[in-house]
Amino acid sequence: MRMSSDHPHRHHRIDYIELAVTDMEAAKRFYTQAFGWTFTDYSPGYAGFSDGRPGEAGGLYKADTVVAGTSFIILASAKLEASRDAVKAAGGRFTKDIYEFPGGRRFEFLDPAGNQLGVWGE
Repeated sequence: MRMSSDHPHRHHRIDYIELAVTDMEAAKRFYTQAFGWTFTDYSPGYAGFSDGRPGEAGGLYKADTVVAGTSFIILASAKLEASRDAVKAAGGRFTKDIYEFPGGRRFEFLDPAGNQLGVWGE
């Protein structure tokens, strides 16, 4: 069950993310294989996704083009190397392999549509 948007723990937090994709089926395969996300198809041009928490975390929408670098979404991982291996096996293209930054380590990659994402862990 989603909290209401006026709940104090939701204030200024990301509630839902929508990613542009050029090939809906390729994107769903990628995110299912890399992160275990599940999808609900609402139309040929839109699919909501669940990342294991209650409710949907976001959606994929069909677009003619995707411009890399316009958004940067970072996912958390308890097993960073395993997440990197899953992204590689799913066909992700790395822009930065695992590196350290203040607060942890992360890697960055492009999904099949060209969206740039990162995955971080401590």
